[in-house]
Amino acid sequence: MSNELWRKGALELADLIARKEVSSREVVVAHLARIDEVNPHLNAIVRRWDPDSLAAADAADAAVAAGESLGALHGVPVTVKENIDLAGTPTTQAIAFLAEAVSSTDAPLVQRARNAGAIPIGRTNLPDLGLRITTESSLHGVTHNPWHPTRTTGGSSGGEASALASGMSPLGFGNDIGGSLRNPATCCGIASIKPTTGVVPWATEIPPQDPGIAAQLMLTDGPMARHVIDVRAGLLAIAGAHDRDPRSLPVVLADRSEGRALRVAVCADPPGGETHGEVASAIRAAADAFSDAGAHVTDAVPGSFVRAVELWGLILNEEIRVQLPLLEMVMGEAGKRFLGFADEVYPAVDVATLMMAFAERNVVDREWHEFLTQYDVLLMPTWAQPPFELGADIVSVAAAQGVLELARPVLPANLMGLPAAVVPVGMADGMPVGAQLVGRRFADLTCLAAAQTLEDAFGTITPIDPVRG
Repeated sequence: MSNELWRKGALELADLIARKEVSSREVVVAHLARIDEVNPHLNAIVRRWDPDSLAAADAADAAVAAGESLGALHGVPVTVKENIDLAGTPTTQAIAFLAEAVSSTDAPLVQRARNAGAIPIGRTNLPDLGLRITTESSLHGVTHNPWHPTRTTGGSSGGEASALASGMSPLGFGNDIGGSLRNPATCCGIASIKPTTGVVPWATEIPPQDPGIAAQLMLTDGPMARHVIDVRAGLLAIAGAHDRDPRSLPVVLADRSEGRALRVAVCADPPGGETHGEVASAIRAAADAFSDAGAHVTDAVPGSFVRAVELWGLILNEEIRVQLPLLEMVMGEAGKRFLGFADEVYPAVDVATLMMAFAERNVVDREWHEFLTQYDVLLMPTWAQPPFELGADIVSVAAAQGVLELARPVLPANLMGLPAAVVPVGMADGMPVGAQLVGRRFADLTCLAAAQTLEDAFGTITPIDPVRG
């Protein structure tokens, strides 16, 4: 059985360990062996500490034998993106400048995952400073998509998605300021959620320790997995106020649709650009699955959708523009090239325009809140196009513009700090298509309940063996 343990989900493994049907050591060994087998083809996991992982597994098994109280993830291996502090390892942000930036403490989410019994076994790749939606690092190299070796995994949590989709880990943690949990989920055929801003605490001891205002509003850490139930367990394990994060919130999450039929708004072809026909068809099939499950389904989208996308770009890129001299000192050439193109896509604005953009953000936020009070979730594509070829985003300004256009469905949730879950519902151009489910603030569990309905209808499509070129 041990050679098949890497196929199982996080909660399934925790149950097997708690019932003494398998040991945590067996589970960890199986995943380390899977990493040995497939990571050379994918370059998803960039750091390991096998002796410590096995020692933690033995301690977990001793706790089971002693009849101790067990956390929801007891004995389960997990992976962590290399821009989240994990004690004793560097938070490299995928750049050489931070290659030795070792953190002495865990980030709040890592601490909480450990408290739930999880055992971190690896660090995963990202693009330089997380500033592309493909996972190509100047420090660690390119991460490959297990579905197709020359297509992007998405980014910036692409190492996590590739590792999860190929069975190297049953649960992982990344972050999202422009779709970075959801982009890789759709590209690799797994599930994830970008939580409501403030639900998951954030802190680091590696400079810069204080994010700019755009990041304060738009950035959040969150979980990724192959099964929605594991994403939910990961979220509940790490959510809640924390002393290290003054912006974290003491929220008790609940499914606001529980006990009644779900109200679903559908937008299979989001405004502001083209949508691939097979992508739109997959989303319409997801809408039909909701109808079959008894949900009330309506074609609708907030009128400010396009403006929400524009405001995301204006606000975030003004923050990046201020930081550009420092970023150009530490980033690799490809990352600098992409930022240069983005600078052309989003021309500089004056302070008055930026301040008015923040005010307009609130107007858009109110409209979306009213819309997502009328409907429980908005069903959209995650990306409007299938995953692009590696390196395609830095060919030209037009190419960079095209990448931003295909990712437009993920951006409103970042602008307003809304929860958004992703679950695979079909294929386009031979690659996975993830349905995105956006909810109003703090409706995280409603988004995941909706995602579970779709997973029940369509099933899971990972883990898979990497397709080799």
